[in-house]
Amino acid sequence: MMLTHKRLSRRTMLRGLGATIALPLLDSMVPALSALRTTAAAGVRRMAIIYTPNGMMMPNWTPKGEGAAFEFSPILEALTPYRDQLLVLSGLADRYGWPQGDEGTGDHARAAATFLTGVHVKKTEGADIQGGVSMDQIAAKALGAETQLASLELALESVELLGACDSGYSCAYANTIAWRSPATPLPMENDPRAVFERLFGATDTTDAAARLARIAKERSILDSVSSDLQRLQKRVGAADRTKVTDYLDAVRDIERRIQKAEEQSTKQLPLVQQPSGVPATFEEHARLMFELMALAYQTDLTRVCTYMIGREQSTRTYPEIGVPEPHHPISHHQQRPEYLEKLAKINVFHMKLFAGFLEKLRATQDGDGTLLDSVMLLYGSGLSNPDDHNHHDLPILLAGGGGGQLKGGRHIKYPLDTPLANLHMALLDKMGVPIDRFGDSTGKVELLSGV
Repeated sequence: MMLTHKRLSRRTMLRGLGATIALPLLDSMVPALSALRTTAAAGVRRMAIIYTPNGMMMPNWTPKGEGAAFEFSPILEALTPYRDQLLVLSGLADRYGWPQGDEGTGDHARAAATFLTGVHVKKTEGADIQGGVSMDQIAAKALGAETQLASLELALESVELLGACDSGYSCAYANTIAWRSPATPLPMENDPRAVFERLFGATDTTDAAARLARIAKERSILDSVSSDLQRLQKRVGAADRTKVTDYLDAVRDIERRIQKAEEQSTKQLPLVQQPSGVPATFEEHARLMFELMALAYQTDLTRVCTYMIGREQSTRTYPEIGVPEPHHPISHHQQRPEYLEKLAKINVFHMKLFAGFLEKLRATQDGDGTLLDSVMLLYGSGLSNPDDHNHHDLPILLAGGGGGQLKGGRHIKYPLDTPLANLHMALLDKMGVPIDRFGDSTGKVELLSGV
């Protein structure tokens, strides 16, 4: 190995006309022969919350057995390769998902709005919405000073709905799971082009016309930083040159796919007001957003992400897996076998996409480990059995290593109706952001620690 005194800052960027490209962790960013080389990524902790709507086919979710001897259920089977970095949690509940007093229906809106806040939300169709600060934003406020973006909020469905969406509740409650303040729900972005530009720049506006004009010029973001890249390649060693090349190839491939999706959207759906940049198929859209999240982690642009696979009461259809009916009506199955089977198919489909994301993280080097080692992922829903809008025994799992904070390979059963907020307190604690109380918490749940 050739050692030099040259060292790159962890904040080194490739800069060009209107573009800034962050880089992954390189050997050249760590002092030679320093103890930092072996612990460069160990101190970085990342968090993601992936929300799936309309509850779960619970008999096909809950594993048999508990502790290390649990057996994977049909829905969780896709996660088998990641058993050692997986915790399935049973018994957690969101009591504020239930109506308070005479509020009546509105369980879907409450399920999303309280999932990360643990507080009662005001029933209103107007602008006077009232919720609580979400757990992810508590982490983002503490960790945001170390990254360019405090947090990233992603979705797969349009969140531009206004007015009432669920029995007297404003659409704002169902459009997001992230709340910066009790009156400020954060918008979730469903357009991959807008997400890409937020991460990497290259334009002064995210206006659709401006983005399409840029595509017409057939100029890649990376083209504008090519000279900076050439200089960087001369400064780093062979191993780093390979890392940079592989990483930028991945960035270019994602950009190409976004551009292709925009072109296809225009050609195939000229009469549909579909946001430009959204791929034609749900699967490609979901995978693309997962890959953008992975890039955000890889470049350390943010350490906190939320991702809604769908909004509550989603009516998306899934003909590609044999479910041409809308998701929400299917979820009210009334124990009809054909509906139960189709609901399970949707749940399995979502889980396979999540498993693909885990594989992407596991395959991405981060210091002496992988991105999966450093991230703590919460996957779940604010409803268990959707047919009766049940907020007991929610489908919740954790994946990843959390920077050495989690030890997987377990199914943990907590006492029934343990507040979901107790889990949020424990996760914040493991993110290095301890708090005394959160929502309706009664304390922190015990999680198996990797340290």
